[in-house]
Amino acid sequence: MVDADQTFVIVGGGLTGAKAAETLRAEGFTGRVILICDERDHPYERPPLSKGYLLGKDTRESVFVHEPAWYAQNDVELHLGQTVDAIDRVAKTVRFGDDGTLAHYDKLLLATGAEPRRLDVPGTDLAGVHHLRRLAHAERLKGVLAALGRDNGHLVIAGGGWIGLEVAAAAREYGAEVTVVEPEPTPLHGVLGPELGALFADLHREHGVRFHFGARLTEIVGQDGMVLAARTDDGEEHPAHDVLAAIGAAPRTALAEAAGLELADRAHGGGVAVDASLRTSDPDVYAAGDVASFPHGLFDTRLRVEHWANALNGGPAAARAMLGKAVSYDRVPYFFSDQYDLGMEYSGWAPPGSYDEVVIRGDAGKREFVAFWVKEGRVLAGMNVNVWDVTEPIQKLIASRTAVDTEALADPHVPLDTLGA
Repeated sequence: MVDADQTFVIVGGGLTGAKAAETLRAEGFTGRVILICDERDHPYERPPLSKGYLLGKDTRESVFVHEPAWYAQNDVELHLGQTVDAIDRVAKTVRFGDDGTLAHYDKLLLATGAEPRRLDVPGTDLAGVHHLRRLAHAERLKGVLAALGRDNGHLVIAGGGWIGLEVAAAAREYGAEVTVVEPEPTPLHGVLGPELGALFADLHREHGVRFHFGARLTEIVGQDGMVLAARTDDGEEHPAHDVLAAIGAAPRTALAEAAGLELADRAHGGGVAVDASLRTSDPDVYAAGDVASFPHGLFDTRLRVEHWANALNGGPAAARAMLGKAVSYDRVPYFFSDQYDLGMEYSGWAPPGSYDEVVIRGDAGKREFVAFWVKEGRVLAGMNVNVWDVTEPIQKLIASRTAVDTEALADPHVPLDTLGA
C-alpha cells in the first residue's frame, strides 16, 4: 500500500519524467516525488526542436511541459543540472550532484532517454559540427541556419532519418544549401522502406536538397578550427560550412548497466529490459521512454520506441505501475513529422522485411494519401500524409490483428472504420 511516508525518485527530466511526476500527483500519491534532471532547463518536449522552434515559429516558452512554478506548486522536488552517477539497489539510494547527495527511494523510475550517436571520423572536434537532441543544441542550430541562409552557406547532414530530413527542410526555409549523405538507397529506409522513402527524396529534391545515397562520411575537413568540406567513403568531397550528425540515438543505459539491471539485446534496440508493466529486473525499479525496451503483444517482439508519444504515454503508465495499479503497456507506436507543406502521422511498426506489400489509399503523386504496410492481409502500420483525422481508425486496424480486404483498404470510398470489424 502506497502511503505518505514513501519516496519516489525519477531520474531524467524529459517528457517521460515530467509526465510521470504529474501522474503520481494526479493519482493521489502524497509521498515525496524527487525529479532529477541533468539539464539546466525545466523539462521540455523534443519535437519542436527540429520543427516549429527550429524554424522560429514556436517560442522557447512553448516547449516546456509545465510552467516552472508547477513543480513547487505540486510539491515535486526538482533538481536541475544534476547528474545521477550511481544507484545502490541494496540500500535503495541514488547518488547525484557534484557533492554526491544521496536520496533514498521506495520506487525508482529511470527516464534517462537517449543521446545522439557520434560520428567516428576525423574532424568532429571542429566548431561547425552539430548534433540535435537538447534545447541548447536547437538554440545554437537556429543561429547557424539563419547565418547559412544569409551567406548562401552549405550544410551537410549525415543521415537521412527524421531528424536529418526535418533539419534539411528547416535549413532550406532559411535559405541554406543542403546536402544529405545517407548510406541507404533512400531516406527513411529503415522505417518506411524503399517504397515510401523515395517519395520523401522527391519532396526534398523539389525544394533544392541534394542527396548522396550509398555513402558515409569518412572525414570532416577544416582549417583554423572551422569546417570546409565533408568527404565520403566513395571519394566524394562536399563543400560545407557546417555538418549535422543525424545518425540516430543510443539509449542512455550506463546507469542501469552499472546497477546490474538487465538490458535488452541490440537486436531489439538495446535499452533497459522491462516487462509489460515497465518494471525492470528489480521489482522496485521501472524504466520508460526512449531508454526502455518493452514486450509488445501486437507485434510479438520487444520494442524500444524513441518517439514523443511513447514518452507522453510511457511516463504515466510507469507512474501508475509504481503505485501498484495493474498496467499492461501496449500502445500502438505513433509519431509525426512536418516537412515543408507535407504533414504526416505514422502508427504501428513495420521494418523492412516484415511486410508483404504496401497498400496506397489516395493519390501519392499529390502527396495526399494513406499508406498501409500489410502482411497476409493484416495491417502492421499506417502513415497518413496530408490526410487528417484517421489516426484512430488506423490504430484500430493495427490493434485488431485481423486480415482485411486490401482492395477495400485501398479504396478511399470505403470508410476505414468499417474494415477489420
